[in-house]
Amino acid sequence: MSLYISVVSSGPRRVTGTRVISVTSMGPPDPILGVSEAFKKDSNPKKMNLGVGAYRDDQGKPFVLSCVRKAEAIISAKQLDKEYLGIGGLAEFTKCCAQLALGNDNEVLKSGRSITVQTISGTGSLRIGGNFLSRFHAGPRDVYLPKPSWGNHTPIFRDAGMQLKAYRYYDPSTCGFDFKGALDDISKIPEQSVIMLHACAHNPTGVDPRPEQWKEISDLVKKRNLLVFFDMAYQGFASGDIDRDAWAVRYFIEQGHNILLSQSFAKNMGLYGERVGGFTVVCGDVDEAKRVESQLKILIRPIYSNPPMNGARIASTILSTPDLRSLWLEEVHGMANRIIKMREQLVAGLQKEGSTHNWQHVIDQIGMFCFTGLKPDQVERLTKEFSVYMTKDGRISMAGVTSGNVGYLAHGIHAVTK
Repeated sequence: MSLYISVVSSGPRRVTGTRVISVTSMGPPDPILGVSEAFKKDSNPKKMNLGVGAYRDDQGKPFVLSCVRKAEAIISAKQLDKEYLGIGGLAEFTKCCAQLALGNDNEVLKSGRSITVQTISGTGSLRIGGNFLSRFHAGPRDVYLPKPSWGNHTPIFRDAGMQLKAYRYYDPSTCGFDFKGALDDISKIPEQSVIMLHACAHNPTGVDPRPEQWKEISDLVKKRNLLVFFDMAYQGFASGDIDRDAWAVRYFIEQGHNILLSQSFAKNMGLYGERVGGFTVVCGDVDEAKRVESQLKILIRPIYSNPPMNGARIASTILSTPDLRSLWLEEVHGMANRIIKMREQLVAGLQKEGSTHNWQHVIDQIGMFCFTGLKPDQVERLTKEFSVYMTKDGRISMAGVTSGNVGYLAHGIHAVTK
């Protein structure tokens, strides 16, 4: 028996044999990773990479939190083994993960009617959620994403077998939240469909609903009998306050929504390469939670069997050790504040350059990303003339902006927008 793999540039190719794998075209490059590749090849000493979503310090260097270093030292001193974790992950971690999101005193946790499994960061959490919905959701196989949404949401749910739809979210004319458009579209979503909501620091726009707007969204979603799937990748990293950033998630649960929730610890603990995440299902009762847990394990087993332990140990050590938790809260607050400061300095720099445009949205948006409002041709000019790299939609990672280059960025943006 022979296996023939045919990789051709266009059109079918005749191949003899018993099995054929035919890849007919070159796949497109990832839009964000492509930006990083182009950046690496640029020799301009002033070049800026504003595409990648990873925190940098004010010197533009990757940043490891001191609470992470201390947690690693504690773990190392214990000389723990490297045996497999259970399919659902590290129990100490999943407990801390759920408590961080929902709050220690949440009724859901006290009653035991939720289940949290450890996942391979936020992406893995979303994919497990997508697979779970594809197999068990009794309603339409549709997931409604905000327009726009994180680019990876679409392939994650599509590859899990779900159908992608959209509701209005971002208003290009104001660089803000299209509240009226969102409500109008949500009111027309078929009952029992799945709606994706970003808990805080909406990616890619940095535009979040205000609490009173969240309340109206919750009421409408309940009226339409929709299943809510929250993606919370930035708890603490958005505002610097873990409770404020989790407010929408907790409010929806208080209002009776049995939500799905994806969490990531890449941004708020800087554990990017450790791939630490969680997936939570809020159920109707304890028995349902047990049934859901059993099915989640069945889904996980053939995909990756069980998750990695090191990052989960770091996160749970930080969250369960009072001194480290306090240090983490201080550090994540500092990271959030640095980004807020860069937003303010960028706007001040644009004003200093003489820009007559209204850049208030840069300050009003929140989190790592900013939708600048730049057009594709302006983005292209910024790259060619100033070696400032970003995605074509004008989204910039504020983490790549420092006190040393913010003036240069303001100069470049003003040059292409005046």
